[in-house]
Amino acid sequence: MKNTSILSCAVVGFLFCSQLIAEESLRGHHADVKVSAATRLDWVFALANQSPKETPAGWLGDYESTKQSYELFVPADYNAKRAYPVILFVSPGGRGTGYRNWQAVCEKQKVIFASPHGAGNNCPPRQRVRIIFDVLDDIRRKYNTDVDRCYIGGFSGGGRTACAIAFALPEYFGGVIPVCAAGDLRQEPWLKHRVIARLSVAHVTGESDFNRGEVSRFRGPMLAEVGVRSRVWVVPKMGHGIPSGEPLQEVYRWLESGVRDRKQLGKKYPASRIAGTETLTRAEWADGLLAEAQSRLKKRQTVYSGLMQLMGLRKRWPDVPAAESARAILLSFESKRDRPWEQDDLAEQRKFLIAQARALDAYATGELPKQYAARRGEMAEGALKLWKIVVADGSDAAAVAQGKKRIPVLEALVPKTTDKK
Repeated sequence: MKNTSILSCAVVGFLFCSQLIAEESLRGHHADVKVSAATRLDWVFALANQSPKETPAGWLGDYESTKQSYELFVPADYNAKRAYPVILFVSPGGRGTGYRNWQAVCEKQKVIFASPHGAGNNCPPRQRVRIIFDVLDDIRRKYNTDVDRCYIGGFSGGGRTACAIAFALPEYFGGVIPVCAAGDLRQEPWLKHRVIARLSVAHVTGESDFNRGEVSRFRGPMLAEVGVRSRVWVVPKMGHGIPSGEPLQEVYRWLESGVRDRKQLGKKYPASRIAGTETLTRAEWADGLLAEAQSRLKKRQTVYSGLMQLMGLRKRWPDVPAAESARAILLSFESKRDRPWEQDDLAEQRKFLIAQARALDAYATGELPKQYAARRGEMAEGALKLWKIVVADGSDAAAVAQGKKRIPVLEALVPKTTDKK
């Protein structure tokens, strides 16, 4: 018995020392780090409207997580006793990118940086998202990370992918950094609410970037108008590229200024975040959302958001016990004679409609680079249709007045061959 105990202690000691050696070797900068295991995170939902038990057949082919790799930086004085911020940066090319641009920020602010390899624009979307989540979970396994300070970003097509991931799964992030790119919110109301409540979106574009109009006149302002904490940086003398130095220092400081609110949200609604140490089952995640929805239903001002969460829960996890509970609650509200949440729903749809009309109008009527100039008529026609709906709705006097002024301007930009008035 005594010999067994000694042997056990020796084994434990060896494993502990091995772990320390492994952690020490992964401090500093490393160009290629292997993913140690398949992700435990719900990556499928970034590409679908449900979170199934298993990855859908045929989605990944012969993909193997442990064959993936990424560029990594870990502060030299990393200490597992405290949680660290993370920047997960997605490249549009075959190799990870962005470290040299973010290096000063990461060294000064003690930030873990990771950029997946093999997850560029030419990678199939499903495999691309899976690689990103394999890398994210590898970081969460190996290091003590602060989910409220976990920022996913990317350059160009990588930035669009970062937006798609964060807007689908905001519980894993505190903010998004699309560089020379932008993204649109998901259609599910409860996900829009979650992004508005939780995420900070730092749009970065260059003065001569061909995507500047989309970023600075369309996507960035639209998100801000609907309530997302969104800001746009236009970097002087930069084209389609990644800045370095002070612009990124300022972006990082702004992202960090929202940490307190994110943490307070997490205390009030625990299901709004999934800490770096947590791996929830489908049932556990649904149970957390059910509990949050039930608490929201107790207050008039949050009833609508609670009902939307219940609807989202049923759609996302239809086979878990919480889905049946959500169904029963929804039916009980459906039978009520007083239904004020219906007005809340209409008000929200109107808010997003007006914001989109204004932003698309600004994009279509502003300066466009040669890459997009031929699409001005198409953009103008889209904005024209939105303004006509706003005017016909007639509920927002200021928006109606603005729409009436903008309609003739946009009509002049729509080619006669595509004018469908």
